Amino acid sequence: MENSKENTISENKLGTMPIGKLLVVMSVPTTISMLIQALYNIVDSIFVSHYSEKALTAVSLAFPLQNLMIAFFVGTAVGICSVISRRLGEKRDVDACNAAQTGYALTLVNIVIFVLVGTLLAKPFVMLYTDDAELVQMTTVYTRICLGLSFGSAINIFCEKSLQATGDTIHPMIIQASGAIFNIIFDPILIFGYFGFPAMGITGAAVATIAGQIFAMILGITFMKRNRYIKLNMLAVKFDKASMRDILEVGVPSIIMQGIGTIMTSLMNAILIAYDILATTFFGVYFKIQSFVFLPVFGMNSGLMPILGYNYGAKNRERTLKALRLGMVCAFLFMTLGFVIFATMPRTLLGMFNASEGLLAIGESALWKIALSFPLASFSIMMGALYQAMGDGYLSMITSIVRQLLFLIPLTWILGRLFGLDALWFSFILAEVIAFVLNIWFSKKEFKKLNF
Repeated sequence: MENSKENTISENKLGTMPIGKLLVVMSVPTTISMLIQALYNIVDSIFVSHYSEKALTAVSLAFPLQNLMIAFFVGTAVGICSVISRRLGEKRDVDACNAAQTGYALTLVNIVIFVLVGTLLAKPFVMLYTDDAELVQMTTVYTRICLGLSFGSAINIFCEKSLQATGDTIHPMIIQASGAIFNIIFDPILIFGYFGFPAMGITGAAVATIAGQIFAMILGITFMKRNRYIKLNMLAVKFDKASMRDILEVGVPSIIMQGIGTIMTSLMNAILIAYDILATTFFGVYFKIQSFVFLPVFGMNSGLMPILGYNYGAKNRERTLKALRLGMVCAFLFMTLGFVIFATMPRTLLGMFNASEGLLAIGESALWKIALSFPLASFSIMMGALYQAMGDGYLSMITSIVRQLLFLIPLTWILGRLFGLDALWFSFILAEVIAFVLNIWFSKKEFKKLNF
């Protein structure tokens, strides 16, 4: 009886639509939403920078804890997306719904964790880097709001990834774009106090962020209720042991992989602040600017993963490999374009943030050197989609640990000590070369699994 129920849903487009068209249908909406998200990241910092350079530094110092939070939210959601797409490809629709319900419960656990982190650890974390009372106060307030009220972010990310797993990319695009646009509109209103609102400064930036996330969450819940593949009860907290194991098998490595970014950023800040506080400010600005290059490619990654997972689950080797090849070519071309822009327009990019001459001097030297790593990074990102789709997310985790902790941080410290601030930025391309070689080795293992 259960088998008959599981086969009632018609064949998903992930297994039937021509790969070229499917990659466009799955990736373009996600990429557009990521571009809008990148625009928000930049506009948010632009508004903050015009409030004060110290406020911009505060946002940079808060970034590692925010990044850790997003690592948990997105990493868990990636595991959910991987399991749902594979179960649908295997025609196990009931199990796909169980995975979604369990993923929702894990999302609620993440929310509780970061309410506690934001409340208890924000100030001690900031004081690791500075004893400037004003800077500590600004960063602490911003961090506590963004983490303590992060339920909107967690739930809208869960909804986005669950919908993507079923082949729906239009609604996730609307969810993310709407939240970002809401945020962009209210940022200047709350920061500077327009239309009768009080001028709240950096607190206003945090409130606008939370409000946009809650707006996106409401849309996400609405769209989830309409999805024909996933049936979810958001008033129930249920854990299916098999689904939780499968989600965490992909999700935990993804969390660690993205959480490594927090460790890397914290260590980089510790290295850079020894040279100049503006080097730390620049690094925070760089992460905002590079989101315009990396987030769209991660959008391609998000669109590609359900295709790979579904067709791997359906044991269709030809479609899996064709999708991977096409995704890699598109990502490489986009990242190469990013390198060209960073290498030729550094002053224009940094000028958007009301950069002082000191910040411009550091940034102009650094941007093109960091951007050398972009084309090679595209290979790692797309291979990560394959690892996660096939349930081997730990390979992405290992690659990230090797690239960011075992090589990037030590190389940054060594190059800085030997040749100074201007030279340490070459560590990014050297670390990416190591990651490329490691991915070539890992890919041999994955391609063997595709010999059905």
